[in-house]
Amino acid sequence: MRTRDGCVNNLNILVVGGGIGGLTSAIALRRAGHSVAIVEKDPDWSVYGVGIIQQANVIRAMSDLGLIDDYLDAGFGFDQVEIYIPTGQRVATIPATRLVPEYPANVGIGRRALHQVLGDRALAAGATIRLGVMVTKLDDDGSGVDVGFSDGTHGRYDLVIGADGLYSQMRGHVAPGAPAPAFVGQGVWRYNFPRSADVTALCAYDGAIGVGLVPLSDTLMYMYVTTPEPENRRYPRAGLAAELRSKLGGQPPRIAALADQISDDDAVVYKPLEWIMLEGPWHRGRVVLMGDAVHATTPHLGQGAGMAIEDSIVLAEELARHDDPESAFTAFRARRIDRCRYIVEQSKAISFGQTGQGPRVDQGKVTHEMFEMTAKPI
Repeated sequence: MRTRDGCVNNLNILVVGGGIGGLTSAIALRRAGHSVAIVEKDPDWSVYGVGIIQQANVIRAMSDLGLIDDYLDAGFGFDQVEIYIPTGQRVATIPATRLVPEYPANVGIGRRALHQVLGDRALAAGATIRLGVMVTKLDDDGSGVDVGFSDGTHGRYDLVIGADGLYSQMRGHVAPGAPAPAFVGQGVWRYNFPRSADVTALCAYDGAIGVGLVPLSDTLMYMYVTTPEPENRRYPRAGLAAELRSKLGGQPPRIAALADQISDDDAVVYKPLEWIMLEGPWHRGRVVLMGDAVHATTPHLGQGAGMAIEDSIVLAEELARHDDPESAFTAFRARRIDRCRYIVEQSKAISFGQTGQGPRVDQGKVTHEMFEMTAKPI
């Protein structure tokens, strides 16, 4: 439906992927008056039971989406990052500027808590969500997209958004020759603990073994550990806790004391670190990609989810400003690519410095620069 100013509203939009980017896209698009259906391939809609760091630009984005209070109630706010060297000495305290008055600059939040907030709000906004469903056919005839699904159903949509993550199925449709995600030679381990009283901000320990402590609530925090994994080994579930403890040998007393508490194999989350930056078009016809499908990053700057959330706001804005998908999608990519490329490249540089694949990077300096960059308007 075209409005008097030439823009289009009340589009029928399919979002492929029910993660952070897909859910925030649904919320932003429903606020703009569009019909939104989400399909998610995971029948259990499962989420890792550890945490995530989100920074001032995400606080601003959550405020823009009308989610700020529910979101902050589910997490732990803080206004600085503490940087430590491997000896355990704190060498920098980096303040982060608040972008939303009276709200913190950063938040640590459990992934399941964040998922609950976003899922509840997307459903309350009127989006539909089908689980255990994949796209099996896409036929874009220029005026709409006919989509077939793995459950035997079909639908026709004005637009399709691929928010299906690092291993995106939709990326193969938009950019068939795109490179596969690239492994950086590191893996990340995560584990939850009762929150220590002295962990009131992100505490980041630089080194060949990178460690961070992140508060998630008044009672909970998590530890992340980045380790060199040159052979990209896959670890069996049995023995994961002992494996993680062994990676933490020689750490300063604060970290060593926590390492002794790592005992539950099922509570350890391990993931190889990979990245992708799609330099070509992010859309093809009426199908567009966003989030990790086009700019997946390692977690060294804590901005992967933040970039996807910003994408969702910008995409909704550009659809409101243009009277055809081609113009909207082109403008969306133009607004996002430099910012997202910066995060991917700087995160990768930190990773390569830690593994000896590149020069060492001053993580405190880069973190401060990242705060300044992401404070700029999207």
